[in-house]
Amino acid sequence: MEEVLEVYRLPYDPRFPVVCMDETSKQLVGEVAASMPPAPGRLLRHDYEYRRQGVANLFLAFEPLRGWRWVEVTARRTRTDWAHFIAHLLDHHYREAECLLLVLDNLNTHSGASFYEAFPPPRARRLLDRLHFVHTPKHGSWLNLAEAEFSILQRQCLDRRIPTFSRLETETRAWVHQRNQLQVGADWHFTTDDARIKLKRLYPSFED
Repeated sequence: MEEVLEVYRLPYDPRFPVVCMDETSKQLVGEVAASMPPAPGRLLRHDYEYRRQGVANLFLAFEPLRGWRWVEVTARRTRTDWAHFIAHLLDHHYREAECLLLVLDNLNTHSGASFYEAFPPPRARRLLDRLHFVHTPKHGSWLNLAEAEFSILQRQCLDRRIPTFSRLETETRAWVHQRNQLQVGADWHFTTDDARIKLKRLYPSFED
């Protein structure tokens, strides 16, 4: 936990950017009957019946100090899908960075082994040499600012019926563009000193 909190205290440095990542799924839902459009004094109405049209996965990367985020919609969430997502970050969005300080949870796909499943060993090694994993503790996913960003995405964009993969891509792309234009960052104040006081029960106790 303290490693995550100390990373959040680092000043902005484009050579060593702090980036939080997380992933979630979205059920694609189609309409059985046409919706009733909104009218004065009446909200949009959906029929209670719906059609399940599969599940999509969303990877999200969030750089809180720069107020920048990126979302990729994928059909699956395998080791290789995750490795390709991180590789795209490094090769396209962070080409000039020396090392990415990546805050993420302990999902079994979030490891260096995933790169060796996705890429030839030389490329896997090159990618890993530019990554430093900062794992949140078990039951401490709230420390990951990407999780908070996903919560905002859910409220502002995903909290409705989205029928197709392509529509989900379009909607998330528009949301990302708007947030990035505004450079919405994160106002994080919880420190290591706070944790040692407020979460004292999580620390081992020592007797003289």
